[in-house]
Amino acid sequence: MAATLSTHVLDTARGKPAEGIRVGLFALGEGRRTHVASATTDADGRAGAPLASGLAPGPYELLFAVADYFARGGVASFFDAIPVRFHVTEDGANYHVPLLLSPWGYSTYRGS
Repeated sequence: MAATLSTHVLDTARGKPAEGIRVGLFALGEGRRTHVASATTDADGRAGAPLASGLAPGPYELLFAVADYFARGGVASFFDAIPVRFHVTEDGANYHVPLLLSPWGYSTYRGS
């Protein structure tokens, strides 16, 4: 059984979910980036349910395109896009990778 991936984005500066952020998922390997899935965060800040399933073990990248999100809110931001690289290591596992975001910083972790 292959792994699944979900993600969501919380705007910690505004204290609410970040709606309208484009998220891309890419498989990484042998010097290549292969598009796997994409979505846009909804009113709850979630991108897909799940964003992807059937993921084989290996390295992946989530790319959060945040510039437009901040521009729509009239907020200057240091970031254009935020890449988060991680490894799927467990067959059949559910991976959740949230992004906690502000105009000047971010953090992420493996959630549940």
